[in-house]
Amino acid sequence: MNVTDVHDRWESRSGAYSPEYYAYYGPNATSKALRQTLSELVEPDASVLELGCSSGRHLAHLHEHGYENLAGIDINEDAFEVMADNSPDLFETGTFYCCSIEHLVDTLPTNRFDVVYSVETIQHVHPDNDWVFDDLARIASTAVLTAENEGDTPNGESVSESATKSAPSSGSGSGSGSGSDSASDLYSDSSSPLREVREVDGLPLYIRDWEQVFTDRGLQPVDCTDTDIERHTVRAFDCRS
Repeated sequence: MNVTDVHDRWESRSGAYSPEYYAYYGPNATSKALRQTLSELVEPDASVLELGCSSGRHLAHLHEHGYENLAGIDINEDAFEVMADNSPDLFETGTFYCCSIEHLVDTLPTNRFDVVYSVETIQHVHPDNDWVFDDLARIASTAVLTAENEGDTPNGESVSESATKSAPSSGSGSGSGSGSDSASDLYSDSSSPLREVREVDGLPLYIRDWEQVFTDRGLQPVDCTDTDIERHTVRAFDCRS
């Protein structure tokens, strides 16, 4: 599946992992862990951007606990309709972008937000678009937080090399959004933080070493109070060094 296919699937997502799905379940243990980590890094007046915010359950939890300078991005326009219905105060006071992460981040000024975070979102960024991580490190002035699957839990099926080698190639390039998941390309660099490709509900999930992703970009790991939650690991990286 290439970059455009992934974007199209998330843009029209319904059922499991849709905006309605997340609004139904509301804030969870990850929401609390993010708030705890944020409280150790910044004050409540900090500017915070969530990548892949969906209907805003994590942002709503922050808003309920005094964070007011909140922003989110999601490619699914239904996310903001659901947010307006379920978290109207957040919707009215926040800043929201309806587009892909790739479309937004390279247009933002350096240090635009104090904190940028992702919960199981940047794990879907195609390896052709790894340049996105450079921009995430650039636009955050204080910290980047990740809560991504790191391969320690059985989330999804592993995509075999033989299966991915048979995928048709559609070209590549950081801005083209047309690369395909060819194993010979994805695993050719032994120094890459990419560890595995899995498939979850028909969508590719790229298991990366997130510490390597951001320390390679000059950020420093920060100890978190809560780390292993459900199927992902919460990490924080200091941008101020």
